[in-house]
Amino acid sequence: MKPARAGLVGLLYATPALLFVFALTIYPLCQLVYTSMTNRSLLGGGRFIGLENYVRAFNDSTFWTSLLFTLKYTVFITPILMIGGFLLALLTWQNLRLRQLTRGVIFLPWVIGLGTSSLLWYWLFDQRVGPINQLLVDLHIVPESPAWFTDANSGMWAVIVSITWKVIGFGMILFVAAIQSIDGEITEAAMIDGASYWQRVRRIILPLSTRSILLTTLISVVGSMVAFDQFYIMTAGGPRTDTFTSVYWMYQNSFIYFKLGYGSALAIILTLIIFAGAATQVILSRPRGTA
Repeated sequence: MKPARAGLVGLLYATPALLFVFALTIYPLCQLVYTSMTNRSLLGGGRFIGLENYVRAFNDSTFWTSLLFTLKYTVFITPILMIGGFLLALLTWQNLRLRQLTRGVIFLPWVIGLGTSSLLWYWLFDQRVGPINQLLVDLHIVPESPAWFTDANSGMWAVIVSITWKVIGFGMILFVAAIQSIDGEITEAAMIDGASYWQRVRRIILPLSTRSILLTTLISVVGSMVAFDQFYIMTAGGPRTDTFTSVYWMYQNSFIYFKLGYGSALAIILTLIIFAGAATQVILSRPRGTA
C-alpha cells in the first residue's frame, strides 16, 4: 500500500474519534471562549463586550476569596490523599486473599456517586442526629455536639474527611499497580544486602513510583481545584460565602444570577490557572537531564 493511501486509510479510521473530540471538546471550548466575551444571560440575549468580563473578574473580591479558599482546600487535602493512599498501598499491595479483600473494601467508596457520599457525610456530621457528634460526646472528646457547618474551617475539614473516605482508595489502587510493576529481583537483592523494610521503601519503591506519584498528584490537585458538589451539598457555601469554591462562584453567577457570560469568563480564568499549575508541576517533576 502506498504511503499516501495508507495515510488516507488511517485518517478515515481516526475520523469518528476526531469528530467525537471536536463535538465534545473543541467546539464547546470555542463556544465558552466566545461566550466569555459577551454579556449573555442565561435567559437569552447578549452582545459582544470584549474583555470586560475579565476586567470585572480581576476586580471581583469574591472570586479571589473563593480562589484562595479553593487553593487552601487543595493544599490540605492533596498530601492527605497522597500519603494515605501510598501507606494503604504498602499495606495491601501483595495479592493475598485478605489483603485483596481489604483493598476492595477501601476502593468501594470510589464507585459511589459524589452527591450520594456527600449527603451521607452531611447526615453523619449533622448536629442533632449525626452519629459522629454523638460518638464524640459519648467519648467526652467534646462537651456538646459541634455545629460543623457554621464555621468555614470546621466545614472544610468535614468535607475533607468525606472526600478522603471516598477518594483515597483510587490513589491506593494506582500506587498498588506501581509497586507491583517493580521487578521483584530488585527488592530481593536489597533484602540480601541487609536493607530494612523502610530503606527499601525509601530507596527503591518511592523512586520507581515517581510517575504514579505525579499522576495521583495531578488528579488530586485538578479534582480539588474544581470542587463543587461536596461544598454545594454539605456547606451550601456558608456561612455567608466563606466556603465558596471557584466553581461554586461560577455556578452562582451563571445559574443563580443568570450572568452566563461572566461565569464563562471565570471558567476560562480557572482553566488557565489549573493548566499553568499542572504544567509547572510536570516540568518540575521531570528527571534532570531530560529534554
